[in-house]
Amino acid sequence: MHLALVLLVLLLLGQGLAGSPTAVTTSMAALHSFRGCAVREFSFVAQKPGCRGLRVTTEACWGRCHTWERPVPEPPYIHRHHRVCTYALTRYVSARLPGCHPGVSPLYHYPVAIHCHCAACTTLDTECESF
Repeated sequence: MHLALVLLVLLLLGQGLAGSPTAVTTSMAALHSFRGCAVREFSFVAQKPGCRGLRVTTEACWGRCHTWERPVPEPPYIHRHHRVCTYALTRYVSARLPGCHPGVSPLYHYPVAIHCHCAACTTLDTECESF
């Protein structure tokens, strides 16, 4: 079971876009007891070569989805049903990074989650290494 927060970080890291992520505004107790898939505020440091970093706050998908596995007698010997909390609808916005060297575009593009849902993992927008 992956958390959408981790998925967004891995997505951004995989594209070389994220710095050190920190979740904001929600107590840890509330997050640990939450069941479902929802949009949640998320902050990270946007970075790219030739520019200084900028703290950005966006909306990301986060949550827990129903998942199960059961053994079967023939290969691959296991039937899996894994769903992850992922993007159903996004839009992209741009931030202007400070202190960019000449010739380096200061524009930094990142996703904003509009709607999230539990779905099969797809590498188009999610890190799916274990599925």
